Amino acid sequence: MDVQDIKNRFGIIGNSPLLNRAIEVARQVAPTDISVLITGESGSGKEAFSHIIHQLSHRKHGPFIAVNCGAIPEGTVDSELFGHVKGSFTNATEDRKGYFEVVNGGTIFLDEVAELPLSTQARLLRILESGEYIRVGSSKIAKTDVRVVAATNKDVMENVQKGKFREDLYYRLNTVPLHVPALRDRKEDIHLLFRKFIVDFSEKYRTPHIQLNDEARRMLENYSWPGNVRQLKNIAEQIAVLETEREIGPETLFQYLPRERNLPVRLERQEGEHEFSERDLLYKVLFDMKKDLVDLKKLVFNIIQHPNDLRQAAASDPHLVSRLYEDLEVKGDEKHLDFHAPYLSNPQVLENKETFNEAEEVEESLSLEDQEAELIRKALRKHGGKRKSAAAELGISERTLYRKIKELNL
Repeated sequence: MDVQDIKNRFGIIGNSPLLNRAIEVARQVAPTDISVLITGESGSGKEAFSHIIHQLSHRKHGPFIAVNCGAIPEGTVDSELFGHVKGSFTNATEDRKGYFEVVNGGTIFLDEVAELPLSTQARLLRILESGEYIRVGSSKIAKTDVRVVAATNKDVMENVQKGKFREDLYYRLNTVPLHVPALRDRKEDIHLLFRKFIVDFSEKYRTPHIQLNDEARRMLENYSWPGNVRQLKNIAEQIAVLETEREIGPETLFQYLPRERNLPVRLERQEGEHEFSERDLLYKVLFDMKKDLVDLKKLVFNIIQHPNDLRQAAASDPHLVSRLYEDLEVKGDEKHLDFHAPYLSNPQVLENKETFNEAEEVEESLSLEDQEAELIRKALRKHGGKRKSAAAELGISERTLYRKIKELNL
C-alpha cells in the first residue's frame, strides 16, 4: 500500500511533502512492533497516524484504545492505566482492569504522554521493557502484550532537561520519531481541507455550497492557524452554517479568523494613562545613558589622539571646557577623567596619554530614580521649563510629568 492508498483509506487530505513524509514513516514502521512517538502541535492530526500504524500492523484485529493522559487526574491515572484491586483506596469496591490489561494483544495510543506524573512514567517504562505491571494495591505481577504509540505537543527533550520527563522513557518511546507538520507549514493543503470541510458541513446542514474568491483564498493560506486542522474545521463549520452568500470575500472571512497573537499591536496612549508611560520613561533613560557613554568615549578618544586641537579651542573659547563639563556631567578627582578647565588647560596633562590610559571608570549613580530625575531636568531645561513640551520630548503625558516632578521633588 503506497502513500496515496493510505490517504484514500484514512481520509487524509493534502499533498504537502512534509505530510507525505510523515505518512511514509508511519507506513514503514507499522509492520514492526516497536514503539512510536508522534510529535506535532495540538490539532495537527496526530491521532490519525496512530490509527494508520495500528491498522497496517499485525495487531489490526486486536483492540485499539486512545487515552488522553492530560485528561486523567493525577490521583487516578495509575488505576486507569494499570487497574486496581478491591480496597486499594477509598471507593475501590471491586477489582478493576486497567487499559493495558483490556487492550492486551492490541495497540494503546497515549496522547499527551508528557503530562504523565514521574511515578507513572516509571510504571510505563517497565511495561515497555518487559511487559510487566502491577495493579494498584496489589503485589502480584501481571503481564501484557501491548504496542505503545505515544504523542505529545510539547518539547519532550526540554522537559527531560527540566526533570519533568524521564530520559530513559523518552529514548524508549522515541525508537522511531514521527513528526506531523503544522498546518501553516503545508499551505498548499489549506484550501483543499477547507473545501472538503465546507462540502461535508453543507451536506450535513443542508446549506448552499460556499466558495472563496482569490483574495479570500490567499488570506486563508497566509493565516498562521495556531489551532491547526481542528481550528480550520471549526471555522469551516461556522461559515457553512451562518453564511448565505455562495461566494465569500476577504471581508467576510476576516470576521471568522481570530486575531493572530504573534502580531505586534500598536497601542495608542490616552492622556492621563501611565501604565505604559513609566515603562517608556525608564527605557528612554537607559537608552540615553548608553548614548551619553558612547559620546563620552568618543570625546576621550579625540582628546588622546588630538590634544593640541582641544587646547587651542579652549584658548579661543574660555567657556568651552565648562560647557563640556556641564553637558557630560563627569565628576571625580584627578585620578578620574575630570574635565575642569584648569586641568584641561595644563599641556603636560593633555600630552601625557598614559594619564588617560590608566584612568579609572567614572563613578556615577545607577539608581533609576536618579536617572529619571536627571532626564526630567534635562527636558525641562531644554524647553525652558515648559512642561507640555518636556512631556512630549520624554514620550509621556503632561499629567505623568507633573506627578513625577512632585514625587522626585524637582
